[in-house]
Amino acid sequence: MTIQNKLKGTGVAIITPFRKDSSIDFLSLEKLISHVLNNGVDYLVVLGTTGEVSTLNRDEKKAILNFAIDTVDKRVPIVAGFGGNNTSELISSIKHYNFNGIDAILSVAPYYTKPTQKGLYNHYKAIATASSLPVILYNIPGRTSINISAETTVKLANDFKNIVAVKEASGDLEHVMHILKNKPDDFMVISGDDLLTLPLISMGIHGVISVTANAFPKEFSDLINFALKGQFKDAMNIQSKMLEIIQTLFIEGNPAGVKAALKILDISPNYLRLPLEPVSKTTYNKLFNLIEEL
Repeated sequence: MTIQNKLKGTGVAIITPFRKDSSIDFLSLEKLISHVLNNGVDYLVVLGTTGEVSTLNRDEKKAILNFAIDTVDKRVPIVAGFGGNNTSELISSIKHYNFNGIDAILSVAPYYTKPTQKGLYNHYKAIATASSLPVILYNIPGRTSINISAETTVKLANDFKNIVAVKEASGDLEHVMHILKNKPDDFMVISGDDLLTLPLISMGIHGVISVTANAFPKEFSDLINFALKGQFKDAMNIQSKMLEIIQTLFIEGNPAGVKAALKILDISPNYLRLPLEPVSKTTYNKLFNLIEEL
């Protein structure tokens, strides 16, 4: 199976469950992985921003990734998050990591430092050169304060065969149109915004890496599958039912909202690591009522 086939459909950026003492809750992680795999997701993204990766140390990251590989047991592909704003440290991590059991890496744009487009290009050039795996760019300017321009994305896609996709969370439909118009035929565009995925699929993107699918994998996978088949009325029916829940999941940030939903669904406890905090009682109760209605 080509990497393009592996990355089509619904990926889920899984959370990292914690216990009350902030240690990693591997039993809940196993329960979550079973939940999403048994309900139709096509692949997992481990150690993404939804997994609170910035709060994990190196040993914890390795333990989580190895646990996910063992638990998944090749049932679906696994994408591992490898990103940062220290290019040399990131390259060293990539060069020295054993990627057995991992199908691709997802690398978020450097944050805080606000590099130029030339700096972004050379950052990803270094990653592509160092990586033995396919690389997915991750553009999320709302978190990183820098936008990977459509021109830079297309240039990277043309210049490096192992840069195979971009996870697009800019929220800019015109930006995505420019990528779709000018990209190589085998380069994939993947949504990083749950609410915009349906209209983006109508434009020609290939699927989603979803937060919502942690809690509602069947509903979201069905939505994506309908849309990819051109059955937009069926997809829209699901989106309409899910609209308020998805909006509420992000009211107080990610992954606080989806962790609250997973607690309500009795899949994972509702603990986060500082500086993140659980959602307010008002938002929790709203989610509880919406989930009951659904």
